[in-house]
Amino acid sequence: MCAGQHQLKSKPEGSDASVAPFSLETVTLTKQDYIQLISERNRYQSLHASAVKRSLWYQEHYRTLLHYGKEQTSKRELKLSAELATAHAKIRDLNQRVFGRHSERSKGRNEGHETCASKRPRGHQKGVKSHGRSMLTGLPVVHETIDLVDPACPKCGKPLRSMPGTEDSEVVEIEVKAYVRKIHRKRYTGQCDCEACNTIVCAPLAPKIIPKGKFGISVWCTVLLDKYLYGRPSERLLHDLGDHGLEMAPGTLAGGLQKIAPLLEPIDKALLQKLRSQTHWHADETRWAMFVMMEGKVGYRWYLWVFHSKEVVHYVLDQSRATQVIIDEFENVEGGIISCDRFSSYQSFARQIEGFILAFCWAHQRRDFLELANAYPAQLNWAFEWVDAIGELYHLNALRLQAPDDSPERVQTQKSLELAVQRMADRRDQMLADPVLADPKLIDPRLKVLTSMKNHWSGLIVFVRCPWVPMDNNTAERDMRGPVIGRKNFYGSGALWSGILAATMYSLFATLNLYGINPRVWLTAYLQACANNGAKAPADLSAFLPWSMDPDLLDKNSKSTVTY
Repeated sequence: MCAGQHQLKSKPEGSDASVAPFSLETVTLTKQDYIQLISERNRYQSLHASAVKRSLWYQEHYRTLLHYGKEQTSKRELKLSAELATAHAKIRDLNQRVFGRHSERSKGRNEGHETCASKRPRGHQKGVKSHGRSMLTGLPVVHETIDLVDPACPKCGKPLRSMPGTEDSEVVEIEVKAYVRKIHRKRYTGQCDCEACNTIVCAPLAPKIIPKGKFGISVWCTVLLDKYLYGRPSERLLHDLGDHGLEMAPGTLAGGLQKIAPLLEPIDKALLQKLRSQTHWHADETRWAMFVMMEGKVGYRWYLWVFHSKEVVHYVLDQSRATQVIIDEFENVEGGIISCDRFSSYQSFARQIEGFILAFCWAHQRRDFLELANAYPAQLNWAFEWVDAIGELYHLNALRLQAPDDSPERVQTQKSLELAVQRMADRRDQMLADPVLADPKLIDPRLKVLTSMKNHWSGLIVFVRCPWVPMDNNTAERDMRGPVIGRKNFYGSGALWSGILAATMYSLFATLNLYGINPRVWLTAYLQACANNGAKAPADLSAFLPWSMDPDLLDKNSKSTVTY
């Protein structure tokens, strides 16, 4: 065998009978071929190992990408589901606002809840004795006699004999008519030779609310009452007056109101001064249209604010809902309690001005749960559990107020109310601590309502330690009914002076309503006093301010007034 060659020898014969084919054949390779085969074997083994490693890496990489894709898809699905639920909630809320019942009273709950017992129907109840017909004894009586045309016997025709007395009945009628006061001023001349009597002496002019005006006080009282108390547009009033024979041009009406407006400014200032002497107020605001262009003001939306205390109601018209409106209203007031909603301007005011405490409205908190139940039907049962809990607070507070001061009943009801409030707070905090509710992946609508309750809790429980503070702000809400009726009927005001006059008249009529004063009688007396004073406001307003009026005069002018 040549040097440099390798020989592969086969096994000896007879060593194994079951050998594989070619196992006995010998192959001779050169060392170079042998080395090349070994090198190729090692290379292919290395390539195979790299391929296996690369395959494992790709498997792990694509497994990671698949997991990430599934995770992102799951998050996107949760987000889209939450957005869809929110969209459906908004649709249900808008449908309720536009087409649903506008009362917050519920007819009941879904299956699994007992419905509330139906209240008795309004009006007269069956089986209860009626009080009979109410007789209007204060009205003047116009007598009217009805006689037979031919009082005779229907059989023989003999005349019937008249009897003493009559069969009487009453019918209430109303007559509205315009008339002209023809004023005759008597003239005098002297009967002596004195130089002072050489001229004609005439009686003085009749007092007028508008000098040289042709319409009297009764007309302007009707205009003010009809527009600002009853909410009727001026155009309709003019048509109504025309039907009664009184023709008034729209420009005459607007010009007359513009001249009367300054006469009521002292009344508005007196109401504001009295308001600032109080210690508890209700506050609210609503939009009001002012069709004037003001520098720095975009659009016609203004706001009408109301501040209601125990003795006075005062309205303020402003361009905005800013905190500055409240600061100006309570200028030089040391402090007190303001019942209001959760609008940010009130909270900003309380942070800036010391001494003021905000008492938030439980009716608004209850409305949050009702809106959640409407927007998310799946949470209806949960929401109504909170509504029932709030109803319990109202019930316990009513029992507390019914009990005499410093009585054992008052102490017991106070403790029951405090325990109910504490139970509600504990339940709220327990739910907020639930990790499922606070999971950011699951947008739970309950979280927002409970968080709002916790953030405003200190203002919600003011009524617990201050029994004279109501649980809600319904007083101010009711004060807004009159302006809202006017806003719906005649949209707003067309001039700045008109808007200020509207706020003044609403303040005046709401305050008179607190004392049960007939607004027509009061307005007639005040405008007459202005006319007697040369078409100027009286210097002394004490005779016209309800809290300083003569008690006898107050009783004389008192009657049931308009309730919106």
